[in-house]
Amino acid sequence: MLNHTRTMVRLLCLLLMMNFSISDMNAAESDQKETLNVLFIGNSYTARHKLAQVVKQMAEAGNPGLTFNPTTVIYGGRRLVDHWNLGSQNYVKRHALTRAEQEQTVASLEEAAKDSKNRYAKGALARHRKLLKDFESQRTKWDVVILQSYRDDLDGKDSLYAQYAPKFTALAKKQGARVILYETTPNTQNAQPLKNAPDSKAVMKKAKAIAVLAKKIDASAAPMSLAGLHCQTERPDLTLRFVNDAHLNQTMAYLTACCLYAALFDRSPEGLPVDSITDIRFFKNKERDKDRDGKPITKTFSPKDRADLQRIAWKSYQQFKQLRDDS
Repeated sequence: MLNHTRTMVRLLCLLLMMNFSISDMNAAESDQKETLNVLFIGNSYTARHKLAQVVKQMAEAGNPGLTFNPTTVIYGGRRLVDHWNLGSQNYVKRHALTRAEQEQTVASLEEAAKDSKNRYAKGALARHRKLLKDFESQRTKWDVVILQSYRDDLDGKDSLYAQYAPKFTALAKKQGARVILYETTPNTQNAQPLKNAPDSKAVMKKAKAIAVLAKKIDASAAPMSLAGLHCQTERPDLTLRFVNDAHLNQTMAYLTACCLYAALFDRSPEGLPVDSITDIRFFKNKERDKDRDGKPITKTFSPKDRADLQRIAWKSYQQFKQLRDDS
């Protein structure tokens, strides 16, 4: 009888230990799961190649257990000042946005849309009407807000980007979100392989100005002028824009995604398995398997090219961090 009782006690203890172990495993698995809600505000430099989705692929590949939820607010050719006039700030603060504020934005855009020359107001109006319709279900707090520049970052502290990035940042910071400055560099992207070394003077001047801004508003950055410069210096055989289209090509898009990954996680993208980029614009607007230059719409990078672009992105991000810290 005594032996039977001892056996039962041992079995009970074993079952309890197994139960605690399973609970601990479930808790550990739950702790490893994370969701990152990221808002991208930009224009076609964000839309092309479905950049946000490429960043999602990289983010989830480099962070097992992470769910990366990207949302984009995009108007072609528009800058941050235009986004502000089109009410994009409401998307940044939508977790705390009041119905009265959104109704006022809709009313303002209804007036703006009456001007036939304001071709973006109509699209913005439709977007904001939808936000108003789905008002209570659109309460996401952002973890990260990414602010894209576009030819509005060339005048240092007097640039429109330097004026409006802080406005958007203030709204992001109120909810505890981090901000990443996605600095584009359409002026320096090369359509042909380079035969001579690129001019670094203008690039460094601009990078330092962005670094000052980043420090002022406590933001990180995807410094694409620096990344482009390093790519042109180390891999002059690579091109960074299309010949028949002034936009960033697949190579520059991949480099951009790697820089955004570095800024998101303060970690190198080196070793990430993502190896291809597919554009969303077609050759002659009809041949859907070809890009603007008549080449395959999807570019798959060789192991060397992928490794070089990942390394250059990390190098550029680290250099920018130093510029920001020293500014």
